[in-house]
Amino acid sequence: MAHQYRAIVPPVSNEPTWRSLRRCSFFKLPQGLNSWLFDQSSLTQRLIEASNNQFSVKVLSQTWQLPNTSESIRLNLPLRQRALIREVILYGAGEPWVYARSVLPVRTLTGKLRVLKSLDNRPLGALLFGQPSMKRSAIEIAKFKPDNKVIPDPFNQHILWGRRSVFFLHAKPLLVSEIFLPQFKT
Repeated sequence: MAHQYRAIVPPVSNEPTWRSLRRCSFFKLPQGLNSWLFDQSSLTQRLIEASNNQFSVKVLSQTWQLPNTSESIRLNLPLRQRALIREVILYGAGEPWVYARSVLPVRTLTGKLRVLKSLDNRPLGALLFGQPSMKRSAIEIAKFKPDNKVIPDPFNQHILWGRRSVFFLHAKPLLVSEIFLPQFKT
């Protein structure tokens, strides 16, 4: 009797491929976006300056949910562990410039860092870069294709570029992804 074998097909992922700065030669990055993608300083502060202080944050959602697979791996979380996920749009001069997604593990939201649960429309970046204990991992870059399921409509209709890194406050991790929207002009 012959054995029948079925191919095991991995699930299709809507996540982009995140690459370290060393491996970004695979991408043809938009010229004006390079300095924004690779900058280690506070994106919030740069956006405030670029918008002549016409900066605001709109919270899209802040809920307990399962992170994407790559987010769980990056944060060393068990794959089925929920985290607080905050999604916002950062506006400059009245235009949506950046979609940001922050993944905050349960273990991070204890002690002094409980304040991260109630940021409302305050920018997370201002809090992060105001902490003397803050450390940041290497930045990773990704290209988002149109109609991806990671970025909410109507912003996902274009090729977009983003970056992410893990921040550590008091040695507790959180992941921040920042995707530059079509209205962002460098």
